[in-house]
Amino acid sequence: MTSHDVCRLKSVENLRKTYGNVLVLDGVIQCTERDEFSYQEMIANLPLCCHPCPKKVLIIGGGDGGVLREVVKHPMVESVVQCEIDEDVINVSKKYLPGMAKGFFSPKLTLNVGDGFEFMKKNQDAFDVIITDSSDPVGPAESLFKESYYQLMKTALREGGILCCQGECQWLHLELIKEMRIFCKSLFPVVDYAYCTIPTYPSGQIGFMLCSKNSDTNFREPVRELTRDEIESMDLKYYNPEIHRAAFILPEFARKVLSEV
Repeated sequence: MTSHDVCRLKSVENLRKTYGNVLVLDGVIQCTERDEFSYQEMIANLPLCCHPCPKKVLIIGGGDGGVLREVVKHPMVESVVQCEIDEDVINVSKKYLPGMAKGFFSPKLTLNVGDGFEFMKKNQDAFDVIITDSSDPVGPAESLFKESYYQLMKTALREGGILCCQGECQWLHLELIKEMRIFCKSLFPVVDYAYCTIPTYPSGQIGFMLCSKNSDTNFREPVRELTRDEIESMDLKYYNPEIHRAAFILPEFARKVLSEV
């Protein structure tokens, strides 16, 4: 073993001590055990706490199980369908990220290993909430940031339904976010953008695009405000009603660009 190999092994070991196990797809970090909860809790609770009765939920992607873990905690959620195209991600997560993957063992879950596009085409007007936990818009995931995908989700939502999708970073992808906001507003009466902090993602932030078929929806005010006892019993480490409201307060450079839409 060379000195370079020794240094590399020490670097990997130090990374693991700090961040725990790390899921990497195509060379890009998807999540780490240290900070995954901020993203998972927000992408799940922002839409669920804004829907008056989220009984039936669809998750597209999210093969690590983190979003599912958060969704099944909600007592109002009766059933969850998850569509993940890559079964290997699920199996690896069950083995190396058990704290995230435990949602896969929930009796509320129906797991569909396959194409979420095809599933939604066959299941229209079926869900109260749809959550898309996707990777960045490169390669196969690029289609998940297009108008045609949002149109498909709209048809799969019930009347008054809400969707929440991974919405990239305002520091790096503001023009993409603006384009998405434009076509979302042509499809839905209510559209908003929120974000959370997460150290291991580029620029330390990640955003969420939220859309509702209900014109009375106000994403900035949860219709169901979790109590402190509920937050404790759900083992939430990031989300609370205050952070929900604050997540929509954007820095001026981003607010200005998105308010032009």
